[in-house]
Amino acid sequence: MREHVESVELRGALLRLRRATGLPVVFGGLLQDGRALRIAELSGAVTPALRGLAISAGSGLGGKCLALSRPCAVTDYPSARHITHEYDVPVSAEGLRSVIAVPVVVRRKVRGVLYGALRDALPIGERVFDAAVAAARDVEQALAVRDEVQRLLAPPPSAPSWEEVRQAYGELRALAPRVADAELRERLLAVCGRLESASGAVTAPASGQPVPAVSLTPRETDVLAAVASGATNAVAAERLGLRPETVKGYLRSAMRKLGAHTRLEAVVAARRAGALP
Repeated sequence: MREHVESVELRGALLRLRRATGLPVVFGGLLQDGRALRIAELSGAVTPALRGLAISAGSGLGGKCLALSRPCAVTDYPSARHITHEYDVPVSAEGLRSVIAVPVVVRRKVRGVLYGALRDALPIGERVFDAAVAAARDVEQALAVRDEVQRLLAPPPSAPSWEEVRQAYGELRALAPRVADAELRERLLAVCGRLESASGAVTAPASGQPVPAVSLTPRETDVLAAVASGATNAVAAERLGLRPETVKGYLRSAMRKLGAHTRLEAVVAARRAGALP
């Protein structure tokens, strides 16, 4: 599932690169579990010569890009002196001459390479270079978000304390609105709902008296989750991509619904009502 989603991100970035630059051929691949990079996505290719090609660090243009963790380019691949030539046969079969390779780097680790190519020996212009770097950044950001989601959803090695659960809940609430994938966003929010339900059983009053139901909007819940983690309005605004004045408005509305006069009272009331873990 994860490999499929990452392939979709890579394919989308390559198509955007081709549309933005007019490059006749774009292709690329991601490293899987630390293994050699394989060319998995191509657009504009007229032969299957490059598909599935395994790229080793230091070999060819892509291998040089992997090893140096920076963009590399050649104006005429077959005669280039500063790369090795293990892949000349498939490159020549596709008729590629001028090629650029840009690394996808997440947390200082190369996770893949995006390529763009011409069938003529012409210099790669600055506009094409910038567009290739921007496409790689798109993939980098998507992978970073998915890595964080996987980290937050992964089962912990031991049972966490409720404070750790609450901290994770706040991070999930802040992360969910930034996830472009609707299915993944819904999964995140579903996990948040399970944490809220679990908290209701833990925080139910000993008297057994029912707690009045509270209907908070998703953004009010997001803001309360950030406040519960100790965030100021300014920090909450940065996490949620909102203005501080907007955060204040959501907080005032939530406090009014909860019958609270302070931020702490609002958090406590929300937890008692099962709206926060």
